[in-house]
Amino acid sequence: MSGRVAVVTGGTGTIGTEVCKHLGAAGHRVVALCLPGTPDCVPDTWEAARKAEGYDMRVVGCDVADYEDTAQAFAQIEADIGPVDILVNAAGITRDATLRKMDPKQWREVIAANLDSVFNTTRCAFPGMMDRGFGRIVNISSVNGMKGQFGQANYAASKAGIHGFTMSAAREGARKGVTVNTVSPGYIESPMIMAVPEEHRAKIMAEIPVGRFGKPAEIGRLIAFLTADESGFITGAEIAINGGQHMQ
Repeated sequence: MSGRVAVVTGGTGTIGTEVCKHLGAAGHRVVALCLPGTPDCVPDTWEAARKAEGYDMRVVGCDVADYEDTAQAFAQIEADIGPVDILVNAAGITRDATLRKMDPKQWREVIAANLDSVFNTTRCAFPGMMDRGFGRIVNISSVNGMKGQFGQANYAASKAGIHGFTMSAAREGARKGVTVNTVSPGYIESPMIMAVPEEHRAKIMAEIPVGRFGKPAEIGRLIAFLTADESGFITGAEIAINGGQHMQ
């Protein structure tokens, strides 16, 4: 076990929690970032739940859409735990509306939370990774960033932008031992998808060739693989994990 410090943004959400658990099982020291005041951000409860499962993990409150707040959080993590060698950007929001109804606030909020956040966290972690000659960054995009989605121009643009960022950062980090990859999930079992009316859920599932929604643990396993020391030849890739719903 390497004991590397791994930071997961959106780490207390459904997918983020599974990513944290898989990184913890790989022997890493895991820190979950979450936005204070949101339903998923209850640090004591989340840490206690992970402790009951056999994991010793930390939660740090942070608005990753804000650069200064992000820089402060990363400085705290480095001082308290150690330099960040693994970064998983899983934070994200939706503010769905058709273009004719979408207002500038809905656009800006999604771009800030989903795309600005990836710059903010990477900018904080990347120089240290380069200096130490090792780093693993995984940015979580979406099937809708690959194919677009009605009523999600803001979300799809933010998620498509993530992979452009990934490819550029991958080129900069490659010779310094820092890999940067994108994981683009399709529809994953979560409270959000289960809140969709059953009739609509059935229509979504009918579009997925494997005939089911993905499981958060499947995302966790993929990210644990990409962040392993042995995965250094994979960089700049976008890996779809969507049950065949969208193929390129």
